Amino acid sequence: MTHKAGVQILVVTYWARRDPLVVNYVLPYVERMRKVAPAGSRVHLVTLEPGSATTRHGEGGGFIHHPFAYKAFGLSGFLMLLKVVWRLSRLVRQEQIDVIHAWCMPAGMIGYLLAKLSGKKLILDSYEPHAEAMVENGTWRKGGLAFRILFHFEKRQTRRAWAVVSATEGMRTYALQRYGMVPARFAVKPACVDLERFTLGRGKNAELLADLGLQDKLVAVYAGKFGGIYLAQEVFDLFRAARDHWGERLHVVLLTSHGQEELGPYITKAGLPPGMFTIRHVQPEEVPDWMGLADWALTPVKPVPTKRYCTPIKDGEYWAMGLPVMITRDISDDSAIIEQEQIGCVIPSLDRAGYTQAVSAMDELLRSQDREGLRTRIRRVAERYRNFSIADAVYRDLYGQGADHT
Repeated sequence: MTHKAGVQILVVTYWARRDPLVVNYVLPYVERMRKVAPAGSRVHLVTLEPGSATTRHGEGGGFIHHPFAYKAFGLSGFLMLLKVVWRLSRLVRQEQIDVIHAWCMPAGMIGYLLAKLSGKKLILDSYEPHAEAMVENGTWRKGGLAFRILFHFEKRQTRRAWAVVSATEGMRTYALQRYGMVPARFAVKPACVDLERFTLGRGKNAELLADLGLQDKLVAVYAGKFGGIYLAQEVFDLFRAARDHWGERLHVVLLTSHGQEELGPYITKAGLPPGMFTIRHVQPEEVPDWMGLADWALTPVKPVPTKRYCTPIKDGEYWAMGLPVMITRDISDDSAIIEQEQIGCVIPSLDRAGYTQAVSAMDELLRSQDREGLRTRIRRVAERYRNFSIADAVYRDLYGQGADHT
């Protein structure tokens, strides 16, 4: 039934409340859902927390928080999933939920089961491959239980979904080939960026540059993790080629949760001096100032087939700051955008020759244009491809006045 007071939305995630993916990749969109939904609409947010389950939180930040205890994917994770579904089925009845809005395929399993039990509409957001991606990056085995469970449910989610929101248009092809169909309501929404927080005005903070002694350095930045879906040793081998090209002038800022003790072996194996790196784990509100220290940025996603259907958040943030990006090949639409718009370079191969070619291309780009002109041109790309107005249009179609949730 449709609430006269608005639409009641249950957003289901597979992450913890403080996980950067929730903070940076879910909550900004939750706020946009609320803005376009009719008056009286409410959002319930489900998260999976490490350790014991916590009690329900009150309403704050524009949503009501429902945390549950997390178990690793596999048999224990599947039992956890069933327990969560059972409890959420009661919540759906009690709160008269209209729409189940699941974020990514693992959370989509919960959403699918809830939709089957309740008959409510299911929307899949960040609709992209997960099971095959976990095999490609070496985390799961192709015939393993975790893979078989999730891939099975990816097909079922696709068939059940009232609407899907993908990061790329190319996901249509994947869905048809691997799941056997393309959902009729198929929207595309890349990883959008807060263009008021990531701005050209936060570039090259003079005080921070002085504190770090980087005034005369050519600074590269990477914001993210190592391993999993990202390269690890290869990143430092690339920086070896960059060091050979630019010499002591090059300095690298790593904004990551990995510490020196984890990254030290990679640095040593690449034959690089530790002093050429500044490694920091900074708060989200500090990221633009640290990212803005750079002259160019790196996106080292493993170039596996399924990564054509995701969108790295960091690329939009880099572009919004006016940074040219060095990226691996065939990543989302971003690798093609970078080549077409001439706002960075694509690493052609993960070997010394490929790294050297990419570094030379980046150097040529940086020397061929004045810095401010290049930054302004890159910023326009962010405004075109990562503007939250894209998400607003998608959610307005799903939740705005006139949208049918009967």
